[in-house]
Amino acid sequence: MQDYSVNQFLALAGSPPLNIEICDVTLRDGEQMPGVVFRADEKLDIALRLDEIGVEIIEAGFPVVSKAESAAVREVCSQGLKAKISALSRSVKKDVDAALDCGVDMISVFIATSDLHLKHKLRMSCPEAIKCALDTVEYAKDHGLIVRFSAEDATRTDFEILKKLYKKAEEYHADYVSVADTVGIMNPRTTYYMVSEIRKAVNIPICMHCHDDLGLALANTIAAAEAGAKQLHTTVNGIGERSGNTPLEELLLALRIHHQIERYDLTKLKDLSQLVESYSGIPIARNKAVVGSNAFAHESGIHVAAVLEEPRTYELYSPEMVGAARHIIIGKHTGAKALKYITERMGYHLKDQEICDLAERVKMCSEFKRAINCDELRKLILNMENIDVIYPGP
Repeated sequence: MQDYSVNQFLALAGSPPLNIEICDVTLRDGEQMPGVVFRADEKLDIALRLDEIGVEIIEAGFPVVSKAESAAVREVCSQGLKAKISALSRSVKKDVDAALDCGVDMISVFIATSDLHLKHKLRMSCPEAIKCALDTVEYAKDHGLIVRFSAEDATRTDFEILKKLYKKAEEYHADYVSVADTVGIMNPRTTYYMVSEIRKAVNIPICMHCHDDLGLALANTIAAAEAGAKQLHTTVNGIGERSGNTPLEELLLALRIHHQIERYDLTKLKDLSQLVESYSGIPIARNKAVVGSNAFAHESGIHVAAVLEEPRTYELYSPEMVGAARHIIIGKHTGAKALKYITERMGYHLKDQEICDLAERVKMCSEFKRAINCDELRKLILNMENIDVIYPGP
């Protein structure tokens, strides 16, 4: 089930093919969500699932934090995954040494660059911060690592200084420069402009790391990709500090539908989402896109009737595409056609008037502000008077 009508707008907008890769940071930034801690076995399980989906880079953690964290990163590195394994590092050589000891392929060297962070967090001048960062980039490169230089709070940094810093990182042989929208201040238009201008300043790939403080992380990540950013950062279910990060499942669906990027196995997204929900203890909102329990749930009579005839009427993509299932909900808005469909699937064959009577009973029950499950519906059917029911077989 696909609807390509959106392609006409992509064609009119002159949208070029995207050259992207995914770096999932669930095991590092996702774990920085208050209250979330992944055990080593849980980190490994999540990493294996990300690798099966086809995520190109997995940021496994921040090794210098603790011996347990270092051991967990080392275990992920030992699995021989197709994905490259990355670790986080401050602009300090001992952090690089800790990552090297784990056997990572890639390291993300970061330092804050905004005046706000330099003054109140680092308490150092911009030249001092730049020297620390570049020395660390050089050290990591000398030890054979793929290096991503990340400017923390890049989107509140003086833009001319930021571009010069990225250019210096390139001169020190960084493989990527990363734009961290640390407090989620950007919107799609400003993100597109920023990435476009950075592309003019450097010749190495640009990464986009978005936070969701304004609910714009997904839109900003797509805008960055359309402006030429190569590496896009995500977390499963969008978990992360404060309001979280760009959700992996939403980004992969958007890339499939809007840009025909089909190399990721989307059928594993629902299971991965539930796994991370279980390990993190952070419940998924019912109305969350792609993986929420209501993503393919229908109650309204008009909607259900249409979906039963042709799912594309109210489903942009099939539930099977993401490993989910469709649910017809029995409640206040359930119409006769939907009830007939549900009761027949339960094995009951009711006459039209009986269906109408049952619909009224359902509406009365739904005044208690909850949906009715199939067992409760069965009791309603069996308690109806003068009803001629063909009972389900064994």
